[in-house]
Amino acid sequence: MTRVVVIGAGVSGLVAAIRLARGGAAVTLLAKGTGGLQLSQGTIDILGYAPDRVERPLDALGDFAQANPDHPYAFLDAELVGASASYVAELVGAELLVGDPAVNLQLPTAVGAVRPTALASPSMTAGACVDGAKFVIIGLKQLKDFYPELVAHNLNRTDLPGGGRLEARPVMLGFPAREGEVDSSGLTYARALDDPATRKRFAEAVKPLVAEGESVGLPAVLGLDDHNAWSDIADLIGAPVFEIPLPPPSVPGMRLNRTLTAVAKASGVRVVPGSKVTGYRSPGGSVACVQLATAGGIREFAADAFLLSTGGFESGALHADSRHNLRESIFDLPLRRPEGALVHADYWGDPQPLFLVGVETGPDLLVRHPGGDAVYDNLYAAGGILAGATRWQEKSGEGIAVASAVKAADSILAAASSATTEGAAS
Repeated sequence: MTRVVVIGAGVSGLVAAIRLARGGAAVTLLAKGTGGLQLSQGTIDILGYAPDRVERPLDALGDFAQANPDHPYAFLDAELVGASASYVAELVGAELLVGDPAVNLQLPTAVGAVRPTALASPSMTAGACVDGAKFVIIGLKQLKDFYPELVAHNLNRTDLPGGGRLEARPVMLGFPAREGEVDSSGLTYARALDDPATRKRFAEAVKPLVAEGESVGLPAVLGLDDHNAWSDIADLIGAPVFEIPLPPPSVPGMRLNRTLTAVAKASGVRVVPGSKVTGYRSPGGSVACVQLATAGGIREFAADAFLLSTGGFESGALHADSRHNLRESIFDLPLRRPEGALVHADYWGDPQPLFLVGVETGPDLLVRHPGGDAVYDNLYAAGGILAGATRWQEKSGEGIAVASAVKAADSILAAASSATTEGAAS
């Protein structure tokens, strides 16, 4: 049985770990924290802008890759991306992700913009922004991260991607998450609405505010552990209900994170949280082990293959100093960087070249020297640490993450199988 260490507990690390474990590997997942999923919208973005708005992301990937040959989508093709998104949807189930990877939904944001995404929670889909839709956007006085007037005003003035306009009106409701509480977080509300009795009281307060033909837009706090809380509330109100994700931390992201982590553990993945990988040993052309800083001292984790899924600058996996010297934080890997200045002064113009920095891999996801050979013959990378993508602008982050995770896991399993066959033959 091949041994694999996955470093990082974001969506790419979790998906890769699950696929590896289900493919027969002994997998240890090391994470210094809970991963970036809790900062996400709880959706799977494949390609939203290229640079114009994209309606059919898989159809657009070929031309996008041709125009951006250094992008991860240059070696993660549309078939793989679509299959990987569907794989994640199967892992978490239809309670958490629905949709068609080939078609972007157009959903409202917490500031009333319309964003494209491929797969979303079923609790969001009644908020599809289409011509003629009628929304009542309801905020909660005790929740400071959601402003219904802002959302409704911006939605009303938006020319929809498919043409036409929608109607939205704002309402503010006083409904404390806990008795006497005047300033509650989204997580507090989500935990409160896991309780059926609280949901009933909430629905009774909302129902009189809804006019005939309106769908009800609410902040994305409709339950944490009970993934059907939103549908129970919709039934009690007697109208379609949709959640609008809030700024991070995100309850829909937490739902995905908890579910994927539970699936990983149930699949046999050994999860070691709360400790940072601080070093490694490599006596030759392979990584022998990584070193983990713990309260009791340094622990070493040996494996046959290692997958680096630590994210980019936002997670601390990549560092830049004041002179724009760049560094990968664990293996000190060579980084691919654009020519010229990494930061320019036109902050409302083109994306900063800094965001394109990352590690380079081949199609097998082995980490390589930029334009050259593999750095180590058993070190792979996936997700946000890959070079070449401005994920936040393209709305491509999860598509890259899950496709690279699946491809890296399959490459590791194929290499292990090949090594076993060659060993048996000899």
